Amino acid sequence: MIRIRTLIAATLVAVTTVSAHAAKAEPTGFWTTPTIQGYGNIHFLPDSAFKPEPGHTYKVVFALTQDAKNPRKVNPALDHVARTVNLYVEAGVPLKDLTFVAVAYGAATPLALDNAHYRAKYGVPNPNLPLIEKLKAAGVTVAVCGQAVAEHHFQYEWIDKDVTLALSGLTTVTTLEQQGYALMPE
Repeated sequence: MIRIRTLIAATLVAVTTVSAHAAKAEPTGFWTTPTIQGYGNIHFLPDSAFKPEPGHTYKVVFALTQDAKNPRKVNPALDHVARTVNLYVEAGVPLKDLTFVAVAYGAATPLALDNAHYRAKYGVPNPNLPLIEKLKAAGVTVAVCGQAVAEHHFQYEWIDKDVTLALSGLTTVTTLEQQGYALMPE
């Protein structure tokens, strides 16, 4: 009898927990990826403050320095770039008014490898390449630090064709800041 009561109690707790989670579930369409499809989830707030203004141009350099904890997943710093594009465009700023450069260095360097060399290092295809291709199509330049490539003992020929080889992350950030780009650190 005690065993049946325990089983019934455990079942009720499980059902209550599942019901509570279902009640908190986000509505369909809550998170969207309107411009960079499949990447950079946003929840747009049309009546929020500090939105980008249509008619203005925005120049941003992203310093990508974190690694992907799981080599099978997109680097979160690169996904952050997609999120930023999605937010600006959803706010009404056309892609033509966005000049974004994302430069990978330090632990983020491997995101720039072509599929063959990423697979050789991690045993899986490079999950970042489809996102890099979409960012490039949206006008975002994805670059990698040439110094970091050498420090990781990668060959320059191993860098994917859609990634720009920069002299360094340091010179990219400082040069672009001198040209009026806002720095977006991770």
